[in-house]
Amino acid sequence: MGEPNHSPGKELQHWTRAETPGKKSWHSQAYALGAISNFMSTFLTFPIYKVVFRQQIHAVAVSEALRQLWQEGPQYFYRGIYPPLLSKTLQGTLLFGTYDSLLCSLSPEGPHSLGHRWAAGLMSGVVEAVALSPFERVQNVLQDGRKQARFPTTFSILKEFNSYGLWGRLSLGYYRGFWPVLLRNSLGSALYFSFKDPIQDGLAKQGLPHWVPAMVSGSVNGTITCLVLYPLIVLVANMQSHIGWQSMPSLWASAQDMWDTRGRKVFLIYRGGSLVILRSSVTWGLTTAIHDFLQRRSHSRKELKD
Repeated sequence: MGEPNHSPGKELQHWTRAETPGKKSWHSQAYALGAISNFMSTFLTFPIYKVVFRQQIHAVAVSEALRQLWQEGPQYFYRGIYPPLLSKTLQGTLLFGTYDSLLCSLSPEGPHSLGHRWAAGLMSGVVEAVALSPFERVQNVLQDGRKQARFPTTFSILKEFNSYGLWGRLSLGYYRGFWPVLLRNSLGSALYFSFKDPIQDGLAKQGLPHWVPAMVSGSVNGTITCLVLYPLIVLVANMQSHIGWQSMPSLWASAQDMWDTRGRKVFLIYRGGSLVILRSSVTWGLTTAIHDFLQRRSHSRKELKD
């Protein structure tokens, strides 16, 4: 990044990471851009996510997961969308905004090395896990078909959690499964931000339309990251589907149970992997492309005003 390069990727990199330390407006704007891009991609890909969740919980094929949803009826197909819609919007706000702020704190003048991007991504993932674990917890209970009769609404779940007492609300309620969430989010964010820009910049040199490098970069990063961390994703889904004081297994017991119920076979843990690839490719491809598009438009407006 030493020599000037006028390829689209390097141009965008200059816009977003070469601001002087005194300019705060662009960094604060990163929070809004992250919120919008995550909101849009989450709404569009929620049906895929729900099928994947059923596979993670019941270890069934795609056809069986679709059959379950069909039997429950179309009125329940979007059941549970509000927690992920809200949480993913907040996730985008925190993930992109916090990452941008941390990156500029670690390296105010640039250029930003792989180590800077990794550290900023890791820390933004930690912030994301602390802030959003309660949303994911409620979402996973709502999407478990076995809990529909006992917990028909979000309010009924919150009422249950709030009856536990202070420590119970955290450990058994809102932050159930927190440690695998923390590990998954921090590593996932570090991987995504470490390689997103290098892949996008490399593709931009080929003279492709602006949206193609961003879409491909997000898709490749999202797919690889989710496949690497998929066992943690399944563990979180299973841990957070438990509710109540009784038979609440520990982290190790939950991991052992997941391994045993999958017949001690890795490929059964990865049941649903095909849809994970599709969901991750579409979600992170859309998120990255939308974020890149909004970033360019915002910068263009800023240049016109200046």
